[in-house]
Amino acid sequence: MAKKRILLVDDEKSLTSLLKLNLEDTGNYEVRVENWPEDALPAAREFKPDLILLDLIMPRMPGGNVAAQIDADPQLKGTPIVFLTAAVRKHQVEENEGIICERPCLAKPATVDEVVAMIEKHARK
Repeated sequence: MAKKRILLVDDEKSLTSLLKLNLEDTGNYEVRVENWPEDALPAAREFKPDLILLDLIMPRMPGGNVAAQIDADPQLKGTPIVFLTAAVRKHQVEENEGIICERPCLAKPATVDEVVAMIEKHARK
């Protein structure tokens, strides 16, 4: 079975390193990490992810702008994006049925199991 390709875009290097390691340890995912928001679009074009995990609050460019760039790119149209952010609390996400800014969202800190469940729910098959 082919591994799902996950692009993880977050400026917190310790988080991205740990999450990449944990996701790849499942044997089900190939994970590419970008720690700068302006690198997300070219990385997505090259990597062709099945899902993008995207932080909302990053230096130089907010995650919402990154998502808009990806949505506007003809090569990437329809690529699922899940916000993974500390900008909201778990109860806020739950009150909004898992949707923040019109996208699926996980509040940090999120467990690996929560991240995997979100990937499995929203990634391209």
